Amino acid sequence: MSASLEDERITAVGLFLEAHAELVGVLDRELRAACGLRLKWLEVLIRLARSPGQSLTASDLARAVVLSSGGATRLVDRLEHDGLIQRRADERDRRIVRVALTERGHAVLGSALPAHLESIDRHLVASLGADRVNSLAEVSRALRDGLSGRSS
Repeated sequence: MSASLEDERITAVGLFLEAHAELVGVLDRELRAACGLRLKWLEVLIRLARSPGQSLTASDLARAVVLSSGGATRLVDRLEHDGLIQRRADERDRRIVRVALTERGHAVLGSALPAHLESIDRHLVASLGADRVNSLAEVSRALRDGLSGRSS
């Protein structure tokens, strides 16, 4: 076998995946305990709030929150049922469905952010320090952009 299981690239990817899974799990548990909101739901609200016009096409939203088309449809259905988001036709092309944040979605996002930031501070910033969190953001952006072929 010419490739080695001890290769640092394998170790780096493994550690990255383990850390991601642990962080997602703890942030989700703490957010649900504090606000009754799932982390994936909060991620949708944040993505919409940070997007131009506070809306995205359904396919762009699915890609942004890493869900299959069916998974995104189910999530959008649930969030729409709860009044946090709404579907609407695109102004330029009525065949395109956009997903937008509602006033209730803004309110829920605003009330959930403090608890979420406390968890981030407790589990990410405390482990890495603020400078390394900023470096992590830069590295993550470069990795995402390199993999998706986009630049930011």
